[in-house]
Amino acid sequence: MNTELIIDVRSSEVAIALLEDKQLVELNKEKSNVQFSVGDIYLGKVKKIMPGLNAAFIDVGYEKDAFLHYLDLGPQFKSFHKFLQVAQTKKGKLVTLPKLKLEPEIDKAGKISNILTTGQTVLVQIAKEPISTKGPRLSAEISIAGRNIVLLPFSDKVSISQKISSIEERKRLKRLLESIVPKNFGVIVRTAAEGKKVAILDAELRNLIKKWEIVYERVKTSQPPCIIVSEIKRTSAIIRDMLNVSFNSIYVNDDSIYNDIKEYISTIAPEKEKIVKLYSGNVPIFENFGVEKQIKGLFGKTVSFKSGAYLIIEHTEALHVVDVNSGNRSKAGNDQETNALDVNLAAAEEITRQLRLRDMGGIIVVDFIDMHLNDNRQLLFDRMKELMNRDRTKHNILPLSKFGLMQITRQRVRPEMHIETLEKCPTCKGTGEIKPAVLLDEEIENRLAFLVNDQEKKKLVLKVHPFVAAYLTKGVFSKRYKLSKQYKCSLKVTPISSYNFLEYHFLDQNENETDI
Repeated sequence: MNTELIIDVRSSEVAIALLEDKQLVELNKEKSNVQFSVGDIYLGKVKKIMPGLNAAFIDVGYEKDAFLHYLDLGPQFKSFHKFLQVAQTKKGKLVTLPKLKLEPEIDKAGKISNILTTGQTVLVQIAKEPISTKGPRLSAEISIAGRNIVLLPFSDKVSISQKISSIEERKRLKRLLESIVPKNFGVIVRTAAEGKKVAILDAELRNLIKKWEIVYERVKTSQPPCIIVSEIKRTSAIIRDMLNVSFNSIYVNDDSIYNDIKEYISTIAPEKEKIVKLYSGNVPIFENFGVEKQIKGLFGKTVSFKSGAYLIIEHTEALHVVDVNSGNRSKAGNDQETNALDVNLAAAEEITRQLRLRDMGGIIVVDFIDMHLNDNRQLLFDRMKELMNRDRTKHNILPLSKFGLMQITRQRVRPEMHIETLEKCPTCKGTGEIKPAVLLDEEIENRLAFLVNDQEKKKLVLKVHPFVAAYLTKGVFSKRYKLSKQYKCSLKVTPISSYNFLEYHFLDQNENETDI
């Protein structure tokens, strides 16, 4: 699979498009003034304890207090709190984790009121960005992510990604990491670590431990609420999480980010440094790679995907609904069941693409076309699971119900990507009213008279809607002929299908639009 990353740097945001075989599958937009990112570590203060929810609201500097549930405290919360107290009271030399004695784990079925008190200082990490009217969701179980491994302070476990299927490789990685991970640290081995040598993993582990030591140093001099360590920019985070052997090219149109990405890749995958390319064309970068056109066609309420079949996608506060329609699609010689299976399989591919592209999370309900054979229903379910394996986000898929509905849950950590694809009518300017069409030919004649008499233009091209062009050129003694004769000029009429009905433009002999 050919994988490309296109990065469009603008003054207000950075837009990042992931293409697989030239098809747009993911789109991320990072605002330049974004306040919260998943992975950021904050020093917060407990604002309110909610025993009924078994949760607490934490002040981390956002307009709405962040939410911390008891289950998100993590089993080693007491050890984290002890570390925080030591960091804030200890002066001078760094206290390393291996020298700290771990506290007992908290009770999984405990009450948050027994652990936290109002006004208490806590070290937390953003688990979900603010979505809609909700504040950020927090976790007190801090983790620091790298390309190959995730560092877990105050843990003693080495976990291997389930996507690494080889038993021998899983054993090798587990044995290798257990031999190099210091005391009181645990790690999660990511899929990207498969086949990596010990030197690469050891270097990354040391780098992540240094980041944890930065947390200690900053906690000593900080007062809540404040940010302690910011996650790397989303551009680098996406590259960190997605870069693999099939990555062919990264195109970026900004010198500064180009250098940042190149430097980042040289540290994690030196052999991939040459895939980063600086784009300097005159055409906008998204336009050049066909991204802009795909965005317009993929983010509307209705999405076409195969031979007239289409999806209708509706969003509510509680869930997302996707309706599969066969449209006017028909195949001679095929029965209804075969047609339904064919459309549903094609729809499954487009739906998995839409989930990634729009970053839809929560509950997704898909209404497929009814199929009566159990074998076909199972085939669709298996195909959906296979396609969703490409999705890095945690998800769960249920088999088709007897009503033909498929339920999908997908983890949501950021607001859903929403792009308005409808444009304001250039003719009525959104008012719903246009000037009288019967006066168009008179207006064109007045403009022509001005260009010929006042600006002394003798050779002109008139570009208009095809219907208007047909009206002006119909017959031997057409309107175009009469105007040319009357104003003693050469007038050529060119139909342009992309024009709206009342749109027209005069061009001179050099193909430059004339100023009126």
